[in-house]
Amino acid sequence: MEASFEPGYDPALELAKRHTKVKPATTDLDPEEPWTEYIRRKEQDLIDLVVKGEEPGHYFMLLGPKGCGKGTMIFEAMGAIQADGVSMFFRLRLGKALNYEYNEDTQTGLFQRRDPREGGPALDIERALNKLEKVALRCAERRGKPLVLIINNIHFFQNDEDGRNMILQLQQKAEAWAASGILTVVFSSDDFWPFHVMRKYASRMHVMSVTDLTQEDARKALTRIRRDANKGSVSDSDVLETVDVIGGRLSYLNRVAKSKEMVEMAKHMMTVEKGWILSRIGLIPDCDDDVMDEQKWSSCSWLLLQEFVKLRRAQEKERDEAVARGELNPDKLPELPLPSMSWYKARQIMTRADFMEDLDRANIIAIDINHDVRPDSMLTLQVAMEVVEEEGFDDLLNNVRDRIDEIESLHRTRELTFKDVGKGDMIRFALDKDGPLYVNIRDDKKDDEEDDDDDDD
Repeated sequence: MEASFEPGYDPALELAKRHTKVKPATTDLDPEEPWTEYIRRKEQDLIDLVVKGEEPGHYFMLLGPKGCGKGTMIFEAMGAIQADGVSMFFRLRLGKALNYEYNEDTQTGLFQRRDPREGGPALDIERALNKLEKVALRCAERRGKPLVLIINNIHFFQNDEDGRNMILQLQQKAEAWAASGILTVVFSSDDFWPFHVMRKYASRMHVMSVTDLTQEDARKALTRIRRDANKGSVSDSDVLETVDVIGGRLSYLNRVAKSKEMVEMAKHMMTVEKGWILSRIGLIPDCDDDVMDEQKWSSCSWLLLQEFVKLRRAQEKERDEAVARGELNPDKLPELPLPSMSWYKARQIMTRADFMEDLDRANIIAIDINHDVRPDSMLTLQVAMEVVEEEGFDDLLNNVRDRIDEIESLHRTRELTFKDVGKGDMIRFALDKDGPLYVNIRDDKKDDEEDDDDDDD
């Protein structure tokens, strides 16, 4: 296990860096800017210190949308020190990362009775972490700084009792190791719910929120990626138009930069994103009752996206008014941030509290450490604006919501059917408190005959 922290070969780092080459520290774009593959982010300095083991006494969590650059910054920091004292694994690949063999990795159990210590994955991971603790104590004393264990993509744990208990098990070890200064644990998550689970018991956890690049940084990164890929030069107008569509998401920038026509690729990505979002939360007018729950989620989601579109238009209107007043230079307009609102307000708009995490898991919205909700990316916002501002969208949304109300009203209604009841018969209901319902059917014809007999008497 101690060998897994030695400098040199690291499985995760080797796979990540297989396609890249070492490049000089200076570039044509900015000779003073140190090179970290595409662009130097402001969070890179802290991550470098953490990965080097120079931030003892804490453990860290990187929180941000998928593709925003969390893993890239970690791999850059690991590559700079040749993964000396660092090990990284994805979710439960702990045994491979720590060079540790679990009991279930052997076949001896086929020929003998089960070992009483085989208590399932939780116990096996606990034993591995206990052995890691012994290694960390010995290495920290020799190296004079803590080892670093990076757990990537913890949002892939199931959001159920077993998954939450596993995260808490890892967190309690991270707390103890941070307090003793022998090992620093770094968690990374694309979704918000692991942070929501961990913050309740966190005392030494530092959270770093990673977002998309700014427009200026995105233009620099796009130009650099395209130049490194030998795809030829592009005009500033094409770069600006591309960034306006896809924003500063590193994974999107990398995709469009390596295509022959960047602007066309950006528009194609927007078309694909629109089709995907409509397949997940598309509205169905006059829907059947079998899809009522799915349409509840869809209609509430579009209520939230519709509010984001209104906020974006309000931002643009305010900026245009500032230009008209002469407060802003029309040639150098400031970048508009993605519209956001508090979790509290988003719940009110959606009229539901249980749909937020599903939208975050589907990468339609993103939630940060301040419990602010925003569209997952600029591409998502562009799609929402195109859909919401289509003619007839408001009528479609209202139609679906009215249809849901009708179905729920029908589900709350009970029908009583009476047979052998003739025209003119009267039905009398009697309902006792907390008791059964009594029904008497009165036949007016028989009652009239009985009244005539009484008169004769």
